[in-house]
Amino acid sequence: MVAMLLLSLHPAGSTIQDDLVPLPTPATWHTWSNWSWEVSIVVPLLVLLIWYVIGAVRRGSQPKLARQHAAFAAGWISLALALVSPLHRLGDVLFSAHMLQHEILLLIAAPLMAAARPGVTLLYALRTDSRQPVGSAIARLERHPIIAILLSPLAAFLVHALALWAWHIPFLYQATLDSDLIHASQHLSFFLSGVIFWSALYGAGRSTMTYGAGVLYVFGTAVHCSALGALLTFSWTLWYPAYASRTELWHLSPIEDQQLGGLLMWIPSGVVFIVIGVIMFARWLITSDQRLAHGTLSDLVVGGEDRL
Repeated sequence: MVAMLLLSLHPAGSTIQDDLVPLPTPATWHTWSNWSWEVSIVVPLLVLLIWYVIGAVRRGSQPKLARQHAAFAAGWISLALALVSPLHRLGDVLFSAHMLQHEILLLIAAPLMAAARPGVTLLYALRTDSRQPVGSAIARLERHPIIAILLSPLAAFLVHALALWAWHIPFLYQATLDSDLIHASQHLSFFLSGVIFWSALYGAGRSTMTYGAGVLYVFGTAVHCSALGALLTFSWTLWYPAYASRTELWHLSPIEDQQLGGLLMWIPSGVVFIVIGVIMFARWLITSDQRLAHGTLSDLVVGGEDRL
């Protein structure tokens, strides 16, 4: 369902080369005409929401699920805002708006959806006799060697970094502006790599990822995201000429628009990842102290028994 949703992120007729629809300006960007009400966006969003709500109702009212439901609701709203609000069309005019859309997908929608852990709830929306077979099939798929490697913490970190850097190579980025399918693939890779990465972080301390490894991956992600943002911010070379004739509508030069986009990538992502890294580092210290205290106490107990 998520793949179906994201493959429709940039419907036909909305590429940067489409001159039939007036471009949003400072005076018109907020009007209803700049909201994206395309069926290919709205229907998958509604289907995902209804599917989840049905599953949540069937699971019943459980206090422990309240946070997951809240995370899903916030993640769904952020997805809807990124895809339906005028920000979607502004990405055809301003590189900085396109970067803001990507930040919402990577730093808001992806971590919230990962925190929601919607898999089981979505299964409950199926018929009772279908849940077990579908759940077993998904579990077998996750245990497949290739899938297991792709879902591992290290692979999640590398795939997340690769998706971010590869799609900002000028000729690949230009391809997303010329092709709806390539553009949808870009957003799909951002969102899914983000969900996998955040899911791995949420498993720190409970899965194969230790808090120490989590801290390393978080700070590593902060560094490479900030590096890409800094390159865009301080570069005086226009990376994406397709925006050159459009930024004037917003009283920005193409370079100013690129620098603003770089700052949006650099500062928010850096702050988010550093804060999370500090939190994980604190948890790492706490668990290390607990293990040390437990080990010391065990040694005292064993030593006392030996003396007896």
